[in-house]
Amino acid sequence: MTALRWIALALGLALVASRADAVEIQDVTTPLGIKAWLVQDSSTPVVAMSFSFAGGSTGDPENQKGLTSLTASLLTDGAGSLDAQAFKQRQEDASVALSFGASLEYLGGSLRLLSAHRDEAFELLRLAVTAPRFDPDRVEQRRAQMIVGLKQADQRPASVAQRTMMATVFAGHPYGANASGVREDLQALTVQQIRDRATSVLTRNGLIVAAVGDIDAAELSRQLDRAFGGLPAVSGESTLPPWTPSAKSRTVTVERPAPQSAVLIALPAIPRGDPDWHAAVVLAHILGGGQQSRLFGEVREKRGLAYSISSALRGQRQLSLLVISTGTAGERVADSLRVIKAELVRIREGVTEQELAEAKTYLSGSLALQLDSSAAVASLLHGLQVDGQPRDYLDRRAALIAAVKAEDVRRVARRILRDEAMTTIVVGKPAGAPAAAEP
Repeated sequence: MTALRWIALALGLALVASRADAVEIQDVTTPLGIKAWLVQDSSTPVVAMSFSFAGGSTGDPENQKGLTSLTASLLTDGAGSLDAQAFKQRQEDASVALSFGASLEYLGGSLRLLSAHRDEAFELLRLAVTAPRFDPDRVEQRRAQMIVGLKQADQRPASVAQRTMMATVFAGHPYGANASGVREDLQALTVQQIRDRATSVLTRNGLIVAAVGDIDAAELSRQLDRAFGGLPAVSGESTLPPWTPSAKSRTVTVERPAPQSAVLIALPAIPRGDPDWHAAVVLAHILGGGQQSRLFGEVREKRGLAYSISSALRGQRQLSLLVISTGTAGERVADSLRVIKAELVRIREGVTEQELAEAKTYLSGSLALQLDSSAAVASLLHGLQVDGQPRDYLDRRAALIAAVKAEDVRRVARRILRDEAMTTIVVGKPAGAPAAAEP
């Protein structure tokens, strides 16, 4: 499908689509009970699929941090009778792209294929999830790669800031663990522990699937049962404990010999299902969603304190955070924080009708421009299922945003942008910084 066709598809998804010929998201339930969303489009012989299993890095046992991430990275390194090289060659011969990765809450994957090679593609997927090899040489190679990645991340202020933010905001909660693990834990992981983790995560219970492209519901159903039907239908994942935000503000400085400091400000926001969610989305955009935002104008344009600055909502199952992110020279950190905090005070007093109108226009139209491939659409549909949204959410999204009023934004700003709930992370060598403190 051409980029222009995908943009047209995305517009049909993202804007109000009330016509009878609007893009249809089908509910598919296989004979084995696997559920999926499908957007069928036979204009080109391509299929893209996004899927996930309930169970991410928050389920890593103590002293085994990084286990789920390492397990996910190994799933395409050989399966069944195919070693890593043979598995890779089979993918290349059939023009199949299969990959896996782990987040805090999910082990996810993506599959892209030509419809003429559907049987081969889903067979490779079946092997990867039901018969991964975990050959010792590949385990050692992936382990080494992850440890090198952790060492490299330790040298990047932005990566350290992100890790420190999560460890500080979610101290004592599984969300606070480094999703990529720690070097000491990774060094000690055994092949049997990896096998056990794959067995506990790769189950049909909690499986979420979205597919887009040249495949009908009956064929998708057949292929899903073929690929995933050999997995157990139960899950051993435990429920995450509740998280209670800190009742006091905190500032953590981590010194690094870098000319530019990374700065993050995190504030507990509202859950995805909250009635004020779309007002919070509008608030985040007006505050720091682009070059017309308040923070961009005040911090960069008027004062030249930073090259870039943004704010965005980041959500998990139990919570969301509003995170402000910027990078600035060490001697400008204090001034940047002063201006940012002043803007948080000012936006609590309200937004203008022009700001509101511009934010609504952008948020209603921008989604379409991001969906320029079948993989992007499949990823979006998968994300909506993860968030617990109904199938018609994209039909209603523009109307929900349009319904947000200035008073809604003001109310949500006062609800979220509270000084006592603020966590500030600075990584670098800011002028006048306190002694280094790292959780």
